[in-house]
Amino acid sequence: MRKYLITGLLIWVPLVITLWVLNLIVTTMDQTLGLLPQAWHPHTLTGHDIPGLGVLLTVLVLGLTGLLVRNFVGERLVGYWEAVVGRIPIVGAIYSSVKQVSDTILSPSGQAFRRALLVQYPRQGVWTIAFQTGAPADEVRRRVGVEMVSVYVPTTPNPTSGFFLMVPRAETIELNMSVDAALKYVVSMGVVAPHERGAAADPAGNRE
Repeated sequence: MRKYLITGLLIWVPLVITLWVLNLIVTTMDQTLGLLPQAWHPHTLTGHDIPGLGVLLTVLVLGLTGLLVRNFVGERLVGYWEAVVGRIPIVGAIYSSVKQVSDTILSPSGQAFRRALLVQYPRQGVWTIAFQTGAPADEVRRRVGVEMVSVYVPTTPNPTSGFFLMVPRAETIELNMSVDAALKYVVSMGVVAPHERGAAADPAGNRE
């Protein structure tokens, strides 16, 4: 009976969590319907709500925004808007910090979270997976005197929290695995061991 219960949990737990996350995302995106005038709300027009309509509206708003700012006039307007917001006390500091982080992480040409590394943490001889986020500031490099890298060490099983470290590049080992695979490895607490990129999977599940 215990084996049957565990087998059932292995089937239902991933499915339920996946549906819960999808429902949370859809419900959150449906809040964008509040941007519409009351007369345009689905409930006003049809008499009932339409789940998922907010997702389409969100995608449409993001697409149109990207289309508008990818030209000369749009870039000038964005620059003017950022200059105005930057002069507002407190708000400007928060906006600038969030924008700098989002530009670094989401930029296609950026290096944030592009490499999975091995670093020794929290002490020498103990290794953990980290993700390279960039290079330390010039002042840090000048004072330390060696080539350093900035890394993010996630916690498990919740990788959204973690630690920011600056470590010598010589003390890191770049892993031959994708960031997604390394993240799954962290979330699973080492249970789901990833294969190296370019290596053929062993059908018997054997690993050296």
